[in-house]
Amino acid sequence: MNEWPNGWSGDRNGNGYGRGSGADPEGARAMPQVRRDAAPGYQRQEPPLPPSMSPRRGATVPPQQSQGYDDAYDGYNTGQVYGGGGGGGGRYDDGYGGGRPRPRWGRRIKWTIITVVVVLAVASVATYFWADGKLRRQVDLSKVIDRPETGDGTNYLIVGSDSREGMSAEQKKKLHTGSAEGKRTDSMMILHDGSNGPTLISLPRDSDVEIPSFVGSDSGKKYPGTGRHTKLNAAYAEDGPELLVRTVEANTHLHIDHYVEIGFAGFANIVDAIGGVEMDIPKAFKDKWSGADFPAGKQTLNGQQALAFVRTRHAFAGSDLDRTKNQQKFLSSLAGQTATPGTVLNPFKLYPVMGAGLDTLIVDKDMSLWDLGEMFFAMKGVTSGDGKSMNMPVSGSTGGNLVWDKAKLQQLVQQLNNDEKVTVSSN
Repeated sequence: MNEWPNGWSGDRNGNGYGRGSGADPEGARAMPQVRRDAAPGYQRQEPPLPPSMSPRRGATVPPQQSQGYDDAYDGYNTGQVYGGGGGGGGRYDDGYGGGRPRPRWGRRIKWTIITVVVVLAVASVATYFWADGKLRRQVDLSKVIDRPETGDGTNYLIVGSDSREGMSAEQKKKLHTGSAEGKRTDSMMILHDGSNGPTLISLPRDSDVEIPSFVGSDSGKKYPGTGRHTKLNAAYAEDGPELLVRTVEANTHLHIDHYVEIGFAGFANIVDAIGGVEMDIPKAFKDKWSGADFPAGKQTLNGQQALAFVRTRHAFAGSDLDRTKNQQKFLSSLAGQTATPGTVLNPFKLYPVMGAGLDTLIVDKDMSLWDLGEMFFAMKGVTSGDGKSMNMPVSGSTGGNLVWDKAKLQQLVQQLNNDEKVTVSSN
């Protein structure tokens, strides 16, 4: 039954709504149920919408602005469909004033950056305290007496000991370390870090030194100097790191700021943790004592091979002097390959390396992680050509002990204390 009065059909073929009338806009054709309120100048009387076709019962359709059509359609909704997805203006219009804003990418990016920064900061702080807690600060340099004046720059005494602490019988056999009790120094170096680049000076273990007066590290008793001469590594065996520092300072007159020591197992573990160290060995050599068996050329040494490389001396004519050169070369390469973005920025590599080194590293009580980091980067500087590596100048030997060249030693210490460029040579 037709609900329109007077037989009004509302179809498109008569004088109803839609484009069939020839002048109605597109919106009327798309939505014939939307009522056109009579505007000024509109001559025809239109019946009200039936309740069944009302778009929203009890509500009136808001007047719309004309889009340039004849004034007879002033207030008519042109082109906007209620409840649909039309319209521009950058919003989704639901026909009743609601809308959903576009994603705010600037805000998202800002909060993403803030989140990443906070996570990195928390991780860095956590890593610092984790690593700091692993440092074994066992050497008390305050027990060292009669110390020289401090100079410019920082001096580290780096010691490689033959400690077999924590090693199983199988590991000792594999690494050719033997089973001697206690520990001795297998290598000793002074690393000077200053404004004119780092300088790495090897101290041969067979160096002839005088044992000065000292205070026992455990007993606290003072032992007067008697003018007794012995090999440098004997000082460490006699009363540990404190007497070694005291002996080095008394015989060189160079102030030692920090002490760093690592044993056999820790050394091998660090090398394995970074995936080996690449070395260029100019000449093949073998040594049954250390287990070394190396061809000439570039090769990557694992922990076991690296330990054999730095311990070998019987295969060289210069014995301990040639060994110290290999030790310098290897430690510089190790530092250079450790202090790289590929290791520092990769947590799967950084944490194993730090764990392997810090578990077996013994340092003085004033050593901080910052000091340790500076030491590694100074060592890396020697590799990159920014610094210098050398042996302590030797003038001869007596009874199998190597005698230091006193004139060159005095000049070397003066240049280090004044943080000048080192011009002294080993020869």
